[in-house]
Amino acid sequence: MTEETVEVRQAVKVYKALGEPTRLKIAMMLTEESNLCCSDIGSKLESVAGSTLSHHLKQLTDCGLLNLRKDGTYIYYSVNREMARKYAPYLLT
Repeated sequence: MTEETVEVRQAVKVYKALGEPTRLKIAMMLTEESNLCCSDIGSKLESVAGSTLSHHLKQLTDCGLLNLRKDGTYIYYSVNREMARKYAPYLLT
């Protein structure tokens, strides 16, 4: 695969993940306040079930837009600013 093909596939993954309104809200939330755990994110979103929220966070993590840090049984999420700058700079404005 050429480097251009890899770049295009990565861009598609990011845009597909951000194409869902709840995931976009999560990404925007994490640009303003990083290192939030799933329960913190869920309490700010209010209307999202825990299993659905986990699915959204997995999608955002799998495309490289979110970083995660494990601390005991908690997982803390933050935006991968390098990836956001490259594919979704509007998140950082």
